[in-house]
Amino acid sequence: MFARERHGEIRRIVREKRRVIFADLQKALKVSAATLRRDLTELEAAGDLIRVHGGVLDPAYARAEISFDERMRRSHAAKRSIAAAAAALIPLGATVIIDAGSTCLEAGKALLGRKDVRIITHSVALVAAGAHADAGIFCLGGELRRVSGALVGGNALGVLAEIRADFAFVGASGLSLEDGCSTTELTEAEIKKAILTRVKRTVLLADFSKWNAPSTVRFAKWDQIDDWITDQFPREEEMATLKAQKVAIHKA
Repeated sequence: MFARERHGEIRRIVREKRRVIFADLQKALKVSAATLRRDLTELEAAGDLIRVHGGVLDPAYARAEISFDERMRRSHAAKRSIAAAAAALIPLGATVIIDAGSTCLEAGKALLGRKDVRIITHSVALVAAGAHADAGIFCLGGELRRVSGALVGGNALGVLAEIRADFAFVGASGLSLEDGCSTTELTEAEIKKAILTRVKRTVLLADFSKWNAPSTVRFAKWDQIDDWITDQFPREEEMATLKAQKVAIHKA
């Protein structure tokens, strides 16, 4: 296959799949890693794709984040089961930082009826849902990102630097065995990174549709995650790699 033909096929695959890992692209094209890297460099320079660690993104997908309401509708049954499993991990008297993702919102709602739990969050939707809750709720504050319903920026980061919690529930837009956990936007990645430094135990809530589909900005390596709750296990060899990094994987 000539370079022009490969470039056309790469464009087609990226448009179709939106997020593609390097190994899958190399397998589809049957070329060497060096040849594929050269092709991707040329296509990125032309604006046809965005390279991220371990893979590539369709530029249109990277620019157009899925709205929060749309994310709430997708994989709803999986989100509810993951949320229930996450809430069951929280012991009496715990303080939990809850991320602003759609699955984390469901997990936060599952804790609202517990008087013994204190919730810290930057999720506007969770704060609104907790108006008459039994759980204590502390809002981080910050600048609103309407597409995700998250409060971000310097104010939120400043408050996070001064608090400690027992657990964190964090979500992800994409997951990669090689690269860890990622999200679509830098300011939300900064909040997630800060959350990881302020808790004793980090619980990742992400359904299996995120697996092997890295997003734009990495916020955590696997050795920063204590637990991953999902609706489907990865392959055995992938499970072994994660367990070697001391990630406990729970199937909801």
